[in-house]
Amino acid sequence: MVDPLPILEPVLGDYAGMATQVIYFVVSFLVIYLLGKAVAIPIVTKLMRARGLEEHARKPIKKVLSLAVIFVAIALAFGFAGLGNILLALATIAAAATLAIGFALQEVIKNFVSGIFIFIEKPFKIGDWIIWGDNSGVVEDISLRVTRLRTFDNELVTVPNSVLTDTELINPVAKDKLRIKCPFGIAYDDDINKATKIILEEAEKNEGIMSDPEPIVRLTDLANSYVELQCNIWVAEPNRRTFMKVKSDYTKAVKERFDEEDITIPFPQRELSGEITTQN
Repeated sequence: MVDPLPILEPVLGDYAGMATQVIYFVVSFLVIYLLGKAVAIPIVTKLMRARGLEEHARKPIKKVLSLAVIFVAIALAFGFAGLGNILLALATIAAAATLAIGFALQEVIKNFVSGIFIFIEKPFKIGDWIIWGDNSGVVEDISLRVTRLRTFDNELVTVPNSVLTDTELINPVAKDKLRIKCPFGIAYDDDINKATKIILEEAEKNEGIMSDPEPIVRLTDLANSYVELQCNIWVAEPNRRTFMKVKSDYTKAVKERFDEEDITIPFPQRELSGEITTQN
């Protein structure tokens, strides 16, 4: 780079040195900033696409990267302009301000970091039905701070990202099929093999239930008032609507067959003992 000091000194006199530093700063900043935008951002964008990040996830990350490029360009421009002392002072002030802001915005920063992990690890995506704690809903939007979900009562719920990363989260629709457990209780006097045959036959009739993997019936419990037979079935469209419809239709069909075949679905019974006394 041509030294502008000999050119400016006859014109600006004592201010020529300061003007030279300003020129070095501006030119260095523009070169570094434009180079960063031309190289760093396209590379990161390519990496994000390779990771399969959707556009709504790439935008906030690119904004953060643009701010980082500006910060680096300013820092290096101060150095090239010979303004290291000013840069050191600004860095000290920035560090103190960052520390104070960090304490004040701990939760915001925590949610922001959690949002980045969600974008990178992709435990769920928009449209997925997820379960966390005692809650469930369909993901409508994912940002770097919160995730918005629609419950099955049609309520919009805004959940901090840290809640979803710090708790056990279930994504029933993450794969291409979903297993549904359907328990049926029969009386102790009923024929287990006959009931099992009915359960499997009704599973074969239901078009929403997959034949591969095939339905399986197991005796899972000998309760106080009933014998529990659990049928594990699979559906090919793992979403909440399919889950509820298939399970409801299938359970209804089995109940009707049980009624036709005199298979009893018992209910809890209690015997009371003692005597009734009256007072005159």
